[in-house]
Amino acid sequence: MALSTKAATGSGGGVSGHIPLLIVLMLGLFLAILNQTLLNVALPHMTAEFGVATTTIQWLLTGYMLVNGVLIPLSAFLIERFGVRKLFLIAMLCFTGGALICSLASTFPVMLTGRLIQAVGGGVLSPLVMSVILYIFPPEMRGKGMGLFGLAMMFAPAVGPTLSGWVVQNYDWHLLFSGMIPLGVIVLIIAAFKLKNIEEPRNIKLDYFGTVTSLAGTGLLLYGLSEAGSNGWTDPVVLACSVSGLILLIVFVLQQLRSSSPMLDMRVFKYNVFSLSTVINVFVTASMFAGMILLPIYLQNLRGFTPLDSGLLMLPGAIVMMIMSPVSGILFDRVGPRPLAVIGMIITVVTTFEFTRLTLDSSYGFILILYMIRFFGMSLLMMPIMTAGMNQLPPHLSKHGTAMSNALRQISGSIGTSLITTIFTNRSTVHFAGFTDKMDTTDPTFMDSFNALVHRIMDSAQLPLAQAQSQAVSALAGQAKLQSTVMGINDAFFWTTIISVFGLVLSVFLRDVRKDKNRAGEAPVPVEPEVIMLPAPGSTRGM
Repeated sequence: MALSTKAATGSGGGVSGHIPLLIVLMLGLFLAILNQTLLNVALPHMTAEFGVATTTIQWLLTGYMLVNGVLIPLSAFLIERFGVRKLFLIAMLCFTGGALICSLASTFPVMLTGRLIQAVGGGVLSPLVMSVILYIFPPEMRGKGMGLFGLAMMFAPAVGPTLSGWVVQNYDWHLLFSGMIPLGVIVLIIAAFKLKNIEEPRNIKLDYFGTVTSLAGTGLLLYGLSEAGSNGWTDPVVLACSVSGLILLIVFVLQQLRSSSPMLDMRVFKYNVFSLSTVINVFVTASMFAGMILLPIYLQNLRGFTPLDSGLLMLPGAIVMMIMSPVSGILFDRVGPRPLAVIGMIITVVTTFEFTRLTLDSSYGFILILYMIRFFGMSLLMMPIMTAGMNQLPPHLSKHGTAMSNALRQISGSIGTSLITTIFTNRSTVHFAGFTDKMDTTDPTFMDSFNALVHRIMDSAQLPLAQAQSQAVSALAGQAKLQSTVMGINDAFFWTTIISVFGLVLSVFLRDVRKDKNRAGEAPVPVEPEVIMLPAPGSTRGM
């Protein structure tokens, strides 16, 4: 990409000169990501208010995810075509306008419309902000920049359920959206006056065939994956959408590889550290989403905690991640990616395995501390791993790398969610069948225990034999359901541990490509040493 004269010469005060730009971008990104997780707790209330089925209300989440996901592959083109300033203003205008519609919604169609408009803004903000950070920060300081990015990327979704639970429990759910409006307006006003382009927009043509195949392919694949968790992987709709989406994405990849000016440049995968870090991030993202799905089920469905209690348990972990994200960025600049990734993955593996031992008596405090330690481990590795891969890409591929990384993170999150949900559901069913098989009326031992329970109910509740027997059956079935569900959660966490182990093994092979660039006569693997040896933008500017 052609750089503006000012950017190319390194003027503008170095990184410190871009602080207002970073603050505005981070505020907008934080609001957009926070908005994604706010609705989870409020959905039951909205279901009752709108008078729709649970499968219908889920479209507020599914629709947002689909629009968000399909726009990510287009982000590299959009940044080049419109520039940072115009694209950010459009994104925030969509986000704030969508929040206004949602805050006034009295029917489900209006609510869904507002959410989809919000998703248009949210879909481009993440790759946009990451691209700006990669441009502003030279490789030797990029850890600090990505640490700032991690503040919004990891803290916002973690604090969302807590904030949502507090609002829903004490106020009307409309406040979740009306409260966003003044914040969005403030960001828009600041951006209108302070935000400048870091590069000049280019009047490039849109690849219509690539756009159609990427939008349709990503949308169908994400929808198929989102439905797999509830309907099963063999469901005809799931299979049709997933396979069709995958085929369209393969066509998109082949077409982009042959294009002289690709919309999403697949040549980023020629860089080995970028490819490795992307695969590791897929495993880490799937592992993180598993914990965020399974723990609320355990706390609310099995232990009877309120949504607010469930959210409060996750809040300390979010605070740890907020504190550690910039710290891990500073550590990355000093020691490189491998030590942080390995230590973080070891912590993640150990704490995830500990969650395979949950019982109906596990204490709230123990789970809270374990969750905090788990998020501490993830705070050490998520942004450093991503930064390690981005550091290997030459400047002209940075936007394509961020788009690819964000797209694969979205897809891996959907795969992880569906896979873990499927494992949890199937294993719970298997365990429940095992419990019911043990309730054999021909087994003298079981009948002795059952009759003792019946007599205890008769004596304590003063009930006749028939009613006592009915209550005993219900009690045993309820206990079997609870035990099978917690065992299903433990099994799902076991497979999450396996996923984390794969990430740990791969993290051992990470290397710091900044050292490659500093070795005389030695170029980074794999190609185009004359491109990779170019200094990153701003690498010679004074701080």
